[in-house]
Amino acid sequence: MFKTSRRRFLAAGAALPAAAAMAQVPQGQEDRVAADLARYIGFGSKQAGGAGDNAAGNWLVAELEQLGFQVERQSVPTPFFDTKRAELLCGEARATLWPQPIVVTTGPDGATGPLVHIDAGGLTDGPLAGAIALIDLPHGRWSSALAKPIRQPISAAFAAGARAVVAITNGPTGKVIALNADGREPMFAGPVALMAPQDAQPFRAAALARQNATLHLQGETGRRPAFNFIGRIDRGRKRWLAVSTPRSGWYTCAGERGPGIAAWLWLARWASQTVKDHDLAFVCHSGHEYENLGASEALKAIAPAPAQTRFWLHLGANVASRDWHELPGQWRPLPSVDTQRFLSVSPALLPVAREVFAGHAGLEAPWTTDELTAGELTEIVAAGYTPAAGVFGIHRYHHVADDDARCVSASSVAATAAAFQRLLETQIRG
Repeated sequence: MFKTSRRRFLAAGAALPAAAAMAQVPQGQEDRVAADLARYIGFGSKQAGGAGDNAAGNWLVAELEQLGFQVERQSVPTPFFDTKRAELLCGEARATLWPQPIVVTTGPDGATGPLVHIDAGGLTDGPLAGAIALIDLPHGRWSSALAKPIRQPISAAFAAGARAVVAITNGPTGKVIALNADGREPMFAGPVALMAPQDAQPFRAAALARQNATLHLQGETGRRPAFNFIGRIDRGRKRWLAVSTPRSGWYTCAGERGPGIAAWLWLARWASQTVKDHDLAFVCHSGHEYENLGASEALKAIAPAPAQTRFWLHLGANVASRDWHELPGQWRPLPSVDTQRFLSVSPALLPVAREVFAGHAGLEAPWTTDELTAGELTEIVAAGYTPAAGVFGIHRYHHVADDDARCVSASSVAATAAAFQRLLETQIRG
């Protein structure tokens, strides 16, 4: 997920008690955040161009229009795959899989070959020519198939003659982790599917016994229209304040996307009523899961020009997702936030970011955009928008089907949104 240059960690400023941050949330705002989170979560799966993504987008458009924004939509063709069958069979063992986009199907008879295991260090226990490669990915909070530890062994397996690949997404939950992909063409030479670690042991054993396996990836594949949109309040100032967030993702995306959506709405409501000396541009992208496809298209066609943009704030993944207690056989959500959230700001903003986010776990130690960007923020910075700031991260249930309402706390989201409002206030005063 992350694109880094130097890897020097920045020391945080003095931390404030959590209660101090909570005290700055206006009365009633936490309830409104809770309602926004429930509404977004209620739309279900957010795959780009699907029913949940479109419904969420239409809701957000209506919210902006009620605030006085003029909304422009932008159609973005995005890949899709309607799964009819996705499973691996080997003797008595059977596992449901996640097809890796852009999906290369196996055909109705599937792909059959000896099951050959490749461990997390890249060591294989047999020849790969004609095989079904079973790759144990290293343990991690994975997000994208473009990550070298994922892309490299899969590509190497096909280069060695593998007929298909099944990758075990070893991560913190034991569930399958969906992976972002290139949205323009298939990344790999043959069929690739992802397996949950909790389902993998029978297939590892089968590989040791040199048993044959059959991979079935069948379904309808193609492209369908998703949409970005921008809401503008043009006050004729020729200096835009831009705030963006993605809304699409592989599953319900409660913790991944929900806090960003709720904070984005918070800022739109505040700015439309309060910010009078700047033009406002609120951008919402689809197609995030195809390596920022929507953001890339928005920056080309509907975003304000960099030279006329005073400041750009991007609200990406894990803005304020819950942390968890992990016990054998059970997990329990905590009211506190998952600290694997990163704040990246233009170098000149570092002192004010440290001050504003003191006491906000994870965000209290900001990075500069020269050191670390990720997701759409990388696209925004590369397009020349400065100063800019963005938050991104990977919580425990990131890209997992169980990323549901348990993964968010309205109080944490409200406290974080209030802090981002304070950051914007420092910029519009400048």
